[in-house]
Amino acid sequence: MKLVTAIIKPFKLDDVREALSEIGVQGMTVTEVKGFGRQKGHIDDGQLEGVVDAITKAANTGKVGDGKIFVSPLEEVVRIRTGESGPDAV
Repeated sequence: MKLVTAIIKPFKLDDVREALSEIGVQGMTVTEVKGFGRQKGHIDDGQLEGVVDAITKAANTGKVGDGKIFVSPLEEVVRIRTGESGPDAV
């Protein structure tokens, strides 16, 4: 089983939903996200502990619902616009 996360333009959501439905995908979760670009967006493995610690400290309210941090190995990255994959897509 695999988890696929796709970050797309909001106006393309219906097209993507239809395409997935056509190939038999029966469910998906959609959420609106905000972020920043490539220059500040990738994390080296050596920074992982500091990143997790910073997020934990900044997001902690001490109340139920503070959230979770999921750290997973990244198997593949594909840049939709150019078709580049691997490190070139990051």
